[in-house]
Amino acid sequence: MKNIYLLGECMVELKPGQPGIINQAFAGDVYNSAVYLKRSFPKLNPQLISAVGTDTLSEQMLSTFSDEGIGSNLVFRNEDKTVGLYLIETDSSGERSFVYWREQSAARQVMQHFNESQLNQFNDKDILFFSGISLAVIPQEDRDLLWQQVERIKQRGVVIVFDPNYRPRMWSSPEQAKTQFDKAFSYGDIVLPGIEDFDSLYGLTDEDSVLTHLSQFDCSEIVIKNSDKYITSMANNLKQIHPIDPIDNVVDTTSAGDSFNGCYLGARLSGYTVSEAVKIASSAAGFVIQHPGAIAPKDQFTQFINTVI
Repeated sequence: MKNIYLLGECMVELKPGQPGIINQAFAGDVYNSAVYLKRSFPKLNPQLISAVGTDTLSEQMLSTFSDEGIGSNLVFRNEDKTVGLYLIETDSSGERSFVYWREQSAARQVMQHFNESQLNQFNDKDILFFSGISLAVIPQEDRDLLWQQVERIKQRGVVIVFDPNYRPRMWSSPEQAKTQFDKAFSYGDIVLPGIEDFDSLYGLTDEDSVLTHLSQFDCSEIVIKNSDKYITSMANNLKQIHPIDPIDNVVDTTSAGDSFNGCYLGARLSGYTVSEAVKIASSAAGFVIQHPGAIAPKDQFTQFINTVI
């Protein structure tokens, strides 16, 4: 069975509930993708690469990984750190913003735990997925080590997947982010950007300009998410435009792109065409944004996705 390794940070999520009540959950972009991938395609095997502490919240987080069927053999323990935390705030249209507390996050030191033993777990045609947030969380002094390991992993025949997921506040400058992103594009086999990522960072506002920028790299499959409008893909030298059904009842757009990524990768790994995978993934994202928080209720999501796949 192929393993899908997802490198990044899972955090404690706080979201307002009834007046005066804050609900707690666990979330983070690559973790969210792993959850929706596993729920939609339970025969696949997502594995997180991250780090947590040894405190109660860290233990609860690991228990949640297990409950969701997500492997944690490469989730390392750090006695001196804990897990990050964020608060979701949404406006009247469901658009979200976040307040973060991640200075003591163990996931920031994940590369310090990654050694030859972990590298040897990767096999030909496994998948490694990471995002711009994954890169931003890792301290600058550890990024050279990250790229050394990505190079060695790719040499093993592992498929590299990258979603830019640009968050300006997480970078010291746009130039630093561009350098890291272009490095990721140079390794990426599958790239899953949102048009707003390229607009914010590169000033590229349409799909053709994004495709032109990515044409300098050897990406075999590109899927560009354009909010709630449509999806553009380029694979096997075929460009396709995929319409999206509009969602009227948008509650919270948190994890829209994450759920799309997880379901898209799960569908492609399960033999679906690009067009079919986009349809499944956009349907899943449409369901997710009708629920508060990053992770929709499991029973409801599973019942829904079984009507789509």
